[in-house]
Amino acid sequence: MKIRIHASDRLAPAPSPALPLWQLAPTRDHAGRLLTDFMMLIPRLRSRPASEIERASRDIQAVLALHHDVVFADLNLKLNLLWVSLRPRPGAITELAAAIRLRVPEAVLVAHYAEPR
Repeated sequence: MKIRIHASDRLAPAPSPALPLWQLAPTRDHAGRLLTDFMMLIPRLRSRPASEIERASRDIQAVLALHHDVVFADLNLKLNLLWVSLRPRPGAITELAAAIRLRVPEAVLVAHYAEPR
């Protein structure tokens, strides 16, 4: 099962299970500016009961809806992976990942590159 979570706070099924994420995730916003992205691993999410998966999905969606920088998100249950694309802003990835971890404590930020200060 693969779902997308959009900034419009709408939960919808992915258009096709055959499309790879790199074809779905936007690289630029509507104004043509480059987006940044990050991934969070949610260990063993797919093996949990459907009610727990739904709760985690709703919690993630609630957090993303509060962050206006978010443009696209994809929760891939097969990989237990959350992908988020957002408009770049200093500290946005750290802030958003921390907010997700407050609601879904088992979520782990996979990696992101931070410019040296």
